[in-house]
Amino acid sequence: MASHTIDLLKQELPVQQDSLLLNGDVKTGLVLVDIVNGFCTVGAGNLAPRQPDMQISTMVEESVRLARAFCDKKWPVFAFLDSHHPDIPEHPYPPHCIAGTDEARLVPELQWLENEANATLRCKDCIDGFLGCIEKDGSNVFVDWIKDNQIKVILVVGICTDICVLDFVCSALSTRNRGFLAPLEDVIVFSRACATFDIPLHVARAVKDVTAHPQALCYGAVTWNKN
Repeated sequence: MASHTIDLLKQELPVQQDSLLLNGDVKTGLVLVDIVNGFCTVGAGNLAPRQPDMQISTMVEESVRLARAFCDKKWPVFAFLDSHHPDIPEHPYPPHCIAGTDEARLVPELQWLENEANATLRCKDCIDGFLGCIEKDGSNVFVDWIKDNQIKVILVVGICTDICVLDFVCSALSTRNRGFLAPLEDVIVFSRACATFDIPLHVARAVKDVTAHPQALCYGAVTWNKN
């Protein structure tokens, strides 16, 4: 049932999958979305995998490989870190990635970015990282990063494909389309370096205030490249 639904969605969605070659001809930035323990490390929290998860492990491996490559070339990297105040819930999800805990830190394989001059790290307390970059004075840290680095293409990876990655990409595209994100031209999602969490229906039914989120269905419908 799930695979049939995914196939139908892929036929109808106005997106395409293709290969991508990165070189220095076009200024490209890497955006890492929420590759933190609370979503990626086994047993780290309510939305972390309950057992080793190949989709998430592959996402982390690919994201680390890209981050290393970008930093070796001194290309700009922007990392979102999901980080929530313990008294401000994010419905419909259970408490997760509480600020100041290991849940809200980058996975161990990426913690070197905390000391990487080439990387910009941004904690966010909402689903959409673009909105989470808005400052009290109305400025936007992500918009400034694009403009300061004169980025024309962003390559987006991370978790969760169907939630935080999707929302951020849609906001970035809308802002670009309105002409507020110059010189950005393209937004590309690398599907192999994306993943989502897995809460099967039978698990959700057994736990209070938890919404089902079957990984195969939620991930497969929105792994795409968009520009």
